Amino acid sequence: MGLPEGVQTGTGIRSPWNRTSATAALSQIIRSELMLPDTRTGPEAADVHTGHDLLYPLQEWALAQPDDTGTATASGRRIGMPEVESVRQITATFRDLDNRHGGVLARSAVLAQTDAVLALLRTGTYTETVGRALFSAAADLGSVAGWMTFDAGRHAAAQRIFISALHAAAESGDKRIGAHILQCMARQMSHLRHIDDALDLVALAQFGARRHLTPAATSMLAALEARFHAILGRTTDSEAAAGRALDAYGRVETGAEDPHMTFFDLPELHATLGMAHQIAATHLQGTARTSHVQRSTELVTAALTERPPHRQRSKAFDHLGLARTHLAGGDIDGAAEETAHCLNLLGTVQSRRVTDRLGELHTEAAPYQNTTHGRELREQIRAHLAAAQ
Repeated sequence: MGLPEGVQTGTGIRSPWNRTSATAALSQIIRSELMLPDTRTGPEAADVHTGHDLLYPLQEWALAQPDDTGTATASGRRIGMPEVESVRQITATFRDLDNRHGGVLARSAVLAQTDAVLALLRTGTYTETVGRALFSAAADLGSVAGWMTFDAGRHAAAQRIFISALHAAAESGDKRIGAHILQCMARQMSHLRHIDDALDLVALAQFGARRHLTPAATSMLAALEARFHAILGRTTDSEAAAGRALDAYGRVETGAEDPHMTFFDLPELHATLGMAHQIAATHLQGTARTSHVQRSTELVTAALTERPPHRQRSKAFDHLGLARTHLAGGDIDGAAEETAHCLNLLGTVQSRRVTDRLGELHTEAAPYQNTTHGRELREQIRAHLAAAQ
């Protein structure tokens, strides 16, 4: 499944940066996904685009300009700003559901809603101002649909939705929502261990939206840089990026950020930087390793303490982050305790990303499998992963 016939080119993801293609591509992908069953497993990760095939076509986003066509049709229902606001409210509802319960359960619903919004773009009549706002709202809703699809483990499908949503963002002229979609894609690439691609996507977001980024968005992108550099063992670059993230967050003004940035609060910054320290610790030994473990523990504990009640999946990730930090410091008992807290949350949270991280923890605990707590920890994780299949 790809872009509509006549749109796809040699790389598999290229399409013209114009209004008709933006609507057609996202509409076809959403409808195709509605016909497929949900799954949290499968070989889709092998089908994602990476490297040049991914980055080269997306570079055009930074320079793409919206069409100035005014209306989609001459005879469709008149669309105004109240409809745009309704889409934004629906998007906020789905984003909240995703935070509370993960992307698995509500994915089909958000895909159906996205298809309905695309029908407004295809058949409605609207002014240029309303049209751009509607495309922006559709792109944001598409970002949630892509994120839920990613969270459900449908990696190739998620990438297609993200890319088509980016086209819709370009059509709206909203560089901020475009940068948000790119950071979603960067997180997906990191999850799939394509770290260089993740860094390139962050750099594209920073460049393409350089005159439009809010302090929170600037902080978020720098925090992701810190984490990705840590994965590659570039601890100096990681710490420099973490410093930029903290500096930018200091300029955040309450109530001044876009709705799609509400997830990036102080706990999220602490968690992201805390995991950067945890990852950095795995590349180091001696006092340097101990220092990063201590800093990670402080930051992730602060994140967990400060999380809003509805951020259930984030709390699960925080507990997993602390478990991995304890392992990096040789504390198997602490790792087992935090893993148990994570598993207790998974009755209300269904997320393939969480189960993927549990698998990584199972591997990281292998050196402790000859101890009682190490063996029990791995058996507990194995039992949950088996039930999730």
